[in-house]
Amino acid sequence: MLRRSAILLAIAVLMLGTVGRAYAGLPEPFAQLNHDVRKLAARLPASNALEVLDLSTGYRVGFNAGSSMPAASTIKVPVMVAVFRQLADGKFDLTHRITLLARDKDWGSGELCDAPAGTTYAVSTLLDKMIGISDNTATNMLIRLVGLHAINTTMLDLGLEHTRLKDDVRTEGWSIRAELRTSPHDLVHLLAMMARRQLIDEWSSNEMVTILEGNEFNSLLPAPLPGVTIAHKTGSLFDTLNDAGIVYADNGPYVIAIMTTGLPSLGIGRTFIHAISRLTYHDEQRLARWRDANGMLPFAFGPGVNMDNAPDYTYWSSGSNN
Repeated sequence: MLRRSAILLAIAVLMLGTVGRAYAGLPEPFAQLNHDVRKLAARLPASNALEVLDLSTGYRVGFNAGSSMPAASTIKVPVMVAVFRQLADGKFDLTHRITLLARDKDWGSGELCDAPAGTTYAVSTLLDKMIGISDNTATNMLIRLVGLHAINTTMLDLGLEHTRLKDDVRTEGWSIRAELRTSPHDLVHLLAMMARRQLIDEWSSNEMVTILEGNEFNSLLPAPLPGVTIAHKTGSLFDTLNDAGIVYADNGPYVIAIMTTGLPSLGIGRTFIHAISRLTYHDEQRLARWRDANGMLPFAFGPGVNMDNAPDYTYWSSGSNN
């Protein structure tokens, strides 16, 4: 009897294979997700980094999640956060109007670059355009309003280690890769606080989520998930594709950030991000069923949500392909 039990145990261990050995301590659905995303990430012929945080359990997985990467337009999330911090401090309100200066203009993305200098816009309009259509000129106007130093200080105060702006958004040169930097871990940290209604304050978090839900560029994380609401921000350069957002999956909401750079083609980057997004959604649904079977409560969005005492199982890989 003992010998038979030992044989069955050995078979079970073999069946778990690499996933069971490498990710002991994670629930099986998340262990499988960690295995699968790392496998895909290691095969991509470009630098990449990613992180996924399950909002209900605090489990997180990823690949090179703490790596500093070219932020591209994902840097507009930290800019938005700094704007709302100053709104909360009473320095201006959403109706405050800013005058477009010639030096604000950048033609890489958006429509305000074609407006005549001297035109004025409300802060609310600039926020909507910065996120919704990724308007670089609107971004530069908001950076000028709050100040580069204030944005960087805000990110440091919030515990972000790799998010820095050395200049405003200038897409005509190579320097943008070094001047706008962040990491998947930093972006997930910001968005998780936002989802928990704890970023600046409850009203600010709600407003920022609404703005992110209005993003008109949905060809990356949302593409394989039709019908799923995602509050997110994309970023792209000629060899770079990024997307980070809160995914409102049924019974299993999560935060995800995927960053790639040095891509041989943007098509390869899109395929990679689609694959990760699809895998994550599938395994998050499996994790939700595991959570329900173990009597764990789902994450609840809405006023008064407080996650101060929620578990936060920091678990992401350094990039090895185990």
